[in-house]
Amino acid sequence: MRQKRRIAAYGVCYGEGDRVLLARSSDLSAFPGIWQVPGGGIDHGEHPADGVVREFAEETGLAVEVVGVRAAVSDVLALPGVGIAEHTDRIVYDVRVTGGSLRDEPDGTTDLAAWITPDEMRALPLMPFTAELFGLPVDPLPGATHTAPAPPASRVTRGQRFAAYGLATDPAGRILLTLIAPGYPGADRWHLPGGGTDYGEQPAAALLRELAEESGQVGRVTDLLDVSHHRNPAARGPEGYAIDWHAVRALYRVAVDVPTEPVVTEAAGGSTARAAWFDPAEAARLDLTDVATAALARLMSDIDAAG
Repeated sequence: MRQKRRIAAYGVCYGEGDRVLLARSSDLSAFPGIWQVPGGGIDHGEHPADGVVREFAEETGLAVEVVGVRAAVSDVLALPGVGIAEHTDRIVYDVRVTGGSLRDEPDGTTDLAAWITPDEMRALPLMPFTAELFGLPVDPLPGATHTAPAPPASRVTRGQRFAAYGLATDPAGRILLTLIAPGYPGADRWHLPGGGTDYGEQPAAALLRELAEESGQVGRVTDLLDVSHHRNPAARGPEGYAIDWHAVRALYRVAVDVPTEPVVTEAAGGSTARAAWFDPAEAARLDLTDVATAALARLMSDIDAAG
């Protein structure tokens, strides 16, 4: 079975009482008749938060605004009839309605949008990630009916990449940073520990794996802080040619309760030259990536707020 990856954004929207807005998949979708929170795949170069606003308008006719990030999860589903196992990285936001009128999507991948009570939701066939969001049992989805042949290999010129990074601190308040190795985008700049998730891997698990590989540290993921994105139309890495990469990045808070001297393990290879602990004031004087700069600003703000 062929493997495929995509990144998607969804919104949890509550209405009158305890009703939540759900959309039903149409015959144009992979799983007709299955319900989920509104949303879908993000466009190349699109921020996931913008993607969920666009998808809500398309699927429900409602204008919404993002009020917070709820979850970053992933799953692998066999798409019926096409011989593809699709890994989807799903960013789930909390949203609220700011305008518009509820309507069904015309000629799209959904055919019905409705406000659903918790009791009604329990009786509906739900996408697994939606069932998990509301603590409901996950039922099997329709399976594949045949396997399509794999396409010929081709040179990648454009792609999306989902990554998980950590604002990792120790009991002394130091921040852990990693130095990007020569030959990789951002070489010789200090970055956050983390990186791209593997096929079938949950974001938080990927971060803890990367933390161990890049620095030898054992950490605890305590919170999902933010989701950002970055598009580099001419990123040049070890492939040896430019690729139009669109990166979506989940930022987690990580506690390293028993810090050790950072060591890049042999298994990690490539993109990390070394890792080190820094006092926040010292880290502010380093040449940082945009992800590390934003994370350090958040840390300094937390320190100031704590007095």
